[in-house]
Amino acid sequence: MNILRGKRLRNVKEDVARYTTSLSFDKEIFEADILCDIAHTIMLYKQEIIKKEEAKKIIEGLKEIYNKGLGNLNLDPTLDDIHMVIESELHKLIGDVAGKMHTGRSRNDEVATDLRIALREKILKILKLLIDMVDNLTDMAIEYKDVITVGYTHLQHAQPITYGHLILSYVSMLLRDIERFLDSYKRVNLSPLGSGALATTGFNIDRELTKELLGFDDLIKNSIDAVSTRDFILETLSNISILGTNLSKICEELILFSTYEFNTVEIADEYCSTSSIMPQKKNPDVAEIARAKLSSLNGNLVSALTILKALPNAYNRDLQEVTPILWDSTYKIIDTIKMVDGMLKTLKINKDRMEFLAKANYSTATELADTLVRYLDIPFRKAHNIVGEIVRKSIEERREMLEVAKEVLKEKNLEVPEDLLIKALDVHENVKLRKVIGGPAPEEVERRAKEFKERIKEYKKIVEEKEEKIREVKNKLLNYSIN
Repeated sequence: MNILRGKRLRNVKEDVARYTTSLSFDKEIFEADILCDIAHTIMLYKQEIIKKEEAKKIIEGLKEIYNKGLGNLNLDPTLDDIHMVIESELHKLIGDVAGKMHTGRSRNDEVATDLRIALREKILKILKLLIDMVDNLTDMAIEYKDVITVGYTHLQHAQPITYGHLILSYVSMLLRDIERFLDSYKRVNLSPLGSGALATTGFNIDRELTKELLGFDDLIKNSIDAVSTRDFILETLSNISILGTNLSKICEELILFSTYEFNTVEIADEYCSTSSIMPQKKNPDVAEIARAKLSSLNGNLVSALTILKALPNAYNRDLQEVTPILWDSTYKIIDTIKMVDGMLKTLKINKDRMEFLAKANYSTATELADTLVRYLDIPFRKAHNIVGEIVRKSIEERREMLEVAKEVLKEKNLEVPEDLLIKALDVHENVKLRKVIGGPAPEEVERRAKEFKERIKEYKKIVEEKEEKIREVKNKLLNYSIN
């Protein structure tokens, strides 16, 4: 018998059941639902809403279902969802007393609670992988703090930098992703349990107790909002999408810089493929696939926003369709972090090519202009025009920049010592000069890297504390017994 439909509705048609069921993605909240059921049952017992023996039977039955695992349950689509599958299985084990588990509760607050329990663990997994990746990148930045390369704007040569400085730019942006996830965790880890369908319950339940048992930081204190809001999912999807955009930028640069034309890095063989027809090819397949998968995260965010856009308040079944979108984005970002981290850790750096490119295309022009400002005490705009003329003549006449610079300055009755001009045109000297906060000078790159390391250490500790709290919750609930 379908215990949910009972006497009110006739049996559901099979195709309707398949169309409306959430069982295909409810596996993600199986454990969360068991934990929620146990916590709710403990609370009902402690509040004397159900008897001691009833609570004992329910809790032991739930632990038995948990130990059997999801794979051994009857996932009949006519049962609607994982909540009813578990209750149906419990009914088989202990009889009608199983129905007492749902006293003072609705599937509306139950599923809202389960989603938050399951999601907080996935957020911590994302954070852990991301923190490890950023830690590895920070080590890379220190390793390559002296390696000269060229920085680009508009994909044109701009100014000399160090490769460590470029790597540290990835660290800087990914640290903000870490902060976004940590901040949103506070809004995910709130308990809706006890809100009922939308109007709480007439039973004397204890919401504070279930909050503590399940390891939530606080309650959502309006029952309508508690069961209807999915903004915590939107916020997570947004965080994932922003992170995906940042990772996509890294993938794009790996693809670009590994081409023959740039040839500054080489992606390890295990992250590449060859052509079915061209035997010489080494294609950056993983970075390309990652770029595509990360693009789909934006589509998921827009889909969720569109589903939620015009829903009336309280629970609507439309909310069910947001959940598979969430899990899809979650797993894609987890898998992609692993791939991008792997590519970066095994990257081969072509130091000679990097330095060649830094020297090849007038990237020191800005420092030459700055030198004229410092030595001649002229406005920067005038210096900019003089250097622009020097560069143009050097290109047109195919002459060395130093030679042209001396000639142009002489024509303008300006005199700068040759050693200052040579220093201004030297890529290494350019980089050494740029030691202001956030600059590419090796000493500054190392300073920032060490500062970032301290933040990474702090974030690791925060995540470990949250993971430990969740482990304690699981251990306590799954080993709880009433004597």
